Amino acid sequence: MRIPIIAGNWKMHKTISEAIEAGREIEQVVQSSDVEVVICPPFTALSALSALGLTKVKLGAQNMCAEVAGAYTGEVSVLMLRDTGCQYVVVGHSERRELYGETDELVNQKALLALEHGLHPIICVGETLAQRKAGETERLVIGQIERAFTGINKAQVHEVVVAYEPVWAIGTGETASAEDANAVIVTIRQTIAKLYGDDVASEIRIQYGGSVKPANARELMKQSDIDGALVGGASLQAEDFGAIVNYK
Repeated sequence: MRIPIIAGNWKMHKTISEAIEAGREIEQVVQSSDVEVVICPPFTALSALSALGLTKVKLGAQNMCAEVAGAYTGEVSVLMLRDTGCQYVVVGHSERRELYGETDELVNQKALLALEHGLHPIICVGETLAQRKAGETERLVIGQIERAFTGINKAQVHEVVVAYEPVWAIGTGETASAEDANAVIVTIRQTIAKLYGDDVASEIRIQYGGSVKPANARELMKQSDIDGALVGGASLQAEDFGAIVNYK
């Protein structure tokens, strides 16, 4: 049975003191023990949140370097993330792809490195509005999955989370219908099945991301293949994020 996973991506929001306050508030509002909860604050707040000793919430990072160490000014390594108490790391978020030119190959390098060092990568895939209108969603997402999983062996797949995030729905207030989101996620699961077999595909957790909020969380989570959510803006307020986590 797949345990739902709901992760909050705070992006470039919250100072250390604000993150500590939010972390404590989220710990208080999370009621469901049937959902794995992750928050991904800015790098600067990871150690402070780890020091809180939260029991209902796990920590994730929003990005990482594809190299372990070296002369990479401004980057953060997998070893540094692990040292802060991180268990998850988001790789290939559409904002990283669009604003910083990250390729499928770079996303794959990061995912492999995360797995090598004991972190769970949350691999993001998704199409732009133009690609969706052109009927390219399925082809594009299948290609992103195939390239992202290159070199990941069958035994490692259960350590990975996939997040389907249609780019046109991120931060816009627009969201894919629950049925449309589920249909793409079914395609993702079928692609995993072709790569690793039905047994592996039935176990991997696949989130939906893109303007997830309390009003649509329950409908999304009712779908057959949606195993959670990668939440942006609605994760910045503990009350809203709690309502999503406690969707049941």
